[in-house]
This record gives sequence, C-alpha cells and structure tokens, in this order.
Amino acid sequence: MLTQEQTVEIRVLARQGHSIRHIARTLGDSRNTVRRYLRNPSVARYHPREPRPTKLGAFESYLRQRVEQAHPIWLPATVLTREIRAQGYGGGLSLLRAFLATLKPARREAGPAVRLETEPARQLQDDFVVLRRARSPMSAFVATLGYSRMTFVTFVPDESFESVRDSLLLAFDYLGGVPREVLFDNMKTVVLERDAYGDGKHRFHPGLLQLADDLGFRIRLCRPYRAQTKGKVERFNRYFRESFYNPLLTRMKGTGLLLDCAAANRRVRDWLADEANVRVHATLNERPIDRWRQEREHLQPLPSRVRRDEAPLLDNSLRPVPLESLQRALSVYDAIGEACR
Repeated sequence: MLTQEQTVEIRVLARQGHSIRHIARTLGDSRNTVRRYLRNPSVARYHPREPRPTKLGAFESYLRQRVEQAHPIWLPATVLTREIRAQGYGGGLSLLRAFLATLKPARREAGPAVRLETEPARQLQDDFVVLRRARSPMSAFVATLGYSRMTFVTFVPDESFESVRDSLLLAFDYLGGVPREVLFDNMKTVVLERDAYGDGKHRFHPGLLQLADDLGFRIRLCRPYRAQTKGKVERFNRYFRESFYNPLLTRMKGTGLLLDCAAANRRVRDWLADEANVRVHATLNERPIDRWRQEREHLQPLPSRVRRDEAPLLDNSLRPVPLESLQRALSVYDAIGEACR
C-alpha cells in the first residue's frame, strides 16, 4: 500500500500529462500499482504504525531544538548526553550518536557555485521573510517563478498554514497559473516529519497535501541548512528588503506610524508592477515580465469548478489576470488545518 503523499504524487503527475511508465519510473513503483491507484483513488493506503517508544524518544524534540539553536556550530554528543541525563535520560552514548547522525548536515567539499536554471513553469520557489516579531508581528511571503524570476509578494501577520495556503492561492492567481512543483522551506506548516516513510519520503501537512492534489503541483522541500536550494527566491529577498521594505519602513517611522500588513500590501503591488518585475535582472540580463509572458503559456490553469464567492480572499485589485476559482471551498482547508492543531 502507498502513503497518502505517494497517491497524491501519482495523481498530480497524471494530471500533468505524464505516462504511466514515466510516473512509475519517477516514483519507483510498478506500472500496475500506478494504474490501480489511478483507476481507484480510494484504494487502501498505508498508515504508518505508531513508533515504539525508545529511551531517547522523550528527548528528541529537545535535541532537535538544541541542534537548530547551535547551527552552524555542531555540539558534541558527549555534551548533549550530559544535558539530557540531567533531565532523566538513562540510555547510552551510542543511541544518542545514532540519532544525532540523522540531524547532521552532510559535509561537502566547497566547489564553484553552479547556477541551475529551470524550464518554463517547472518550479515556484517561496519563502517567508520575517520582518517583525514582537509588536504587531509581520512577515512577507515571497514567491518566485524559477524560469522568469517573476515574483509575487504579500504581507501576512504570521506563518500559519492558513497564511501559507492563502498566500499560495494569491501567488498562483497573480502569476496566471500553477507550476508543476512548489519548493518550500522545512516549516511545520508544510512538513510534519521529514523522512517519515523512509529517505526522502516526508509526511506533509494534510491541508497542503490536499491543496497540491486539487491544484496539481508537486511538493518539494529544501535541504536542511542549504539556503542555496532555493537561491532564486533567497536572492530576491535581499533586494526586496533594500529596495522596498527598508525605504518604506523608514518613511513610516518619520511620520510616527506603524507599518501594518494592509498598508504594506497596498504599496507592494505598485512596486512589483513598476520596479521589481520590470527591472533588467542581473543574472538573466532580461526583464522578468518579458520572460513571464513566455512562461505563463506553460503554467497549468487554475481549476474553475468553484464559484467566485467561495474564494473571497483573492482581492481583485491585486491581480494582473482574471480570477480563476479554486476547486474546493477554503472551508475544506480550514477544517484540515484545524484538525492538525
């Protein structure tokens, strides 16, 4: 039996027009398995058994947090053993070392940077830029098409699943369609557990998995601690801060006003249209909007089987293209997100 993630991959690849042979080769399944799951979407799916508790189980969350806090410094297993023994750990050093090995980034020899280009409509890279945490928290959701570098930005008050979902829908609508895959960071609102079903087989947030199934995109994750994986959107983030956010923030401070999401979103629309997407891109030596005119012809259309009033979050003033409705009402994704809390 396949996991829910695998069945979604099969359906998404089939919707993108790939043959059964290609799907089977891509996912490592037999052609008969692919045919069976395409014929009958309700065929039994694998649900992993609850893992057996280990002596280290109660301390894994703490260890992950310590590793993340210390990065890029690597804490020795002996130090972490001392810390968790003070909390009641009764296991040995070898058990801890085996667990830490799964968290340690693989070492690679430094070499010349190789810029990887993607074909039109292949990939959308997205990221959250945290701008303010304490008073009135605010982040910017940034989404960049890999081929054209056409970019969408929206400001949100948090990085919840609802913000991820709503921002993605706005981005697809703004960009005129859905790419074949979307590259995400390793956030809990995206991936609940990396390698949950084996190496490279992750357990995704069910709301995001449903959205991917409905709209027809594959979910891709960045490699941990490797910002280069989504280098296109990362490079834009610095430009976004220096060219848009910092100048706007300093002007607002001069008036004694606090910049909020609504005000920032009103300004960023003009900046995207008048500057960011019409500048000559330093790497491509072309304007993103010109390459986007080629790329949008290859994007998958947004499903149109839901009434316009079921997608109220898509603001007409934000889009350069007509609204295409979504396949499911947003209440479906809200219910899934609520169940995960």
